[in-house]
Amino acid sequence: MDLVWGYILVFLLAAAPFFEAYGVIPLAIIAGLTPVPVIILGLLGNIATVLLVIVFINKIKEWRQKKKEGKEKQESKRGLRARNLWRKYGLPGLAIIGPLLVGSHLTAIMCLTFGGSKKNTAYWMVGSIVLWSLTFAILVHFGIDLLGHEERNFFE
Repeated sequence: MDLVWGYILVFLLAAAPFFEAYGVIPLAIIAGLTPVPVIILGLLGNIATVLLVIVFINKIKEWRQKKKEGKEKQESKRGLRARNLWRKYGLPGLAIIGPLLVGSHLTAIMCLTFGGSKKNTAYWMVGSIVLWSLTFAILVHFGIDLLGHEERNFFE
């Protein structure tokens, strides 16, 4: 039963902003969970919430405007970096690089705020999440394999 909770935790943490699938998947593999289900659950959790952000972006923008009323704030360093990425590389560049800098949820919001369409943002964000998650999962898998730590299993 503990094993089931481990997989549920992978899904929930991957769905949560700032944890991201590309961070949760390697940790779960290191913890001894089976890589294929971990990758699938991590991707599903992260992609589902990013797609929800994209679908409900108008409500999120309204909420942020209400929160900012009466306060003038300079753009943060992260926001400035993202805007520069947008100017230089457009939607593909921000969608690919952004999740590593600020997380996939904020990257999706920025892509839409800077002028990306919902459809294109969804395609690029899903591709980016899959790319980084698989990259880190493969690196961790071979890293564990090379170090001989396959015996380590925290959930048994």
